[in-house]
Amino acid sequence: MNGPALLLFPGAGTGSDHPSLRAIEAASPWPTVRADFVYRKAGRRSPDRPAVLIQAVVDEAEKIASPFLVLGGRSMGGRMCSMAVAQGLVAAAGLVLISYPLHPPGKRDQLRVDHFGAIDVPCLFVSGTRDPFGSREELETHTTAISGPVTHEWFEGLGHDLKGADARVASVVADWLTSLAPPRRDPQD
Repeated sequence: MNGPALLLFPGAGTGSDHPSLRAIEAASPWPTVRADFVYRKAGRRSPDRPAVLIQAVVDEAEKIASPFLVLGGRSMGGRMCSMAVAQGLVAAAGLVLISYPLHPPGKRDQLRVDHFGAIDVPCLFVSGTRDPFGSREELETHTTAISGPVTHEWFEGLGHDLKGADARVASVVADWLTSLAPPRRDPQD
């Protein structure tokens, strides 16, 4: 692709056909690819270890080869994308992180934020205010470590699944992508 593109990954328990990912694709102002991790393609339910998941993000991003690629997804999918970007394995123009799993439910001491300080691209976090994987206060506190601009969009009263909000989530993502307009090329180039 020679223009902007969006690459999305699902959470641990779902595939790329998840309704929220399909809704985001339908509303996206850019070409969008919904990808599955290797374990899902193989018909397995249990996720691979992070290194394998991150490599899947790298491999899918290389297939798209967009000069202005935004990565992201739901829960674990978004987390793996953020880790790939933080490790410098994928050059991204931004991250879309739907229901970011800040910590396992009930385990606030097992934070998944060590890589945040290495993220320097714009980030959109879309979360429910009743998400057991991280409260509003926790997420907003820990995302201050990200040096790129961070936008939070909160869905009042919703949990990790953001049930019933697929169209609203898609609209928020589409608006945010539009605000990230890629640099225009000089016609003389």
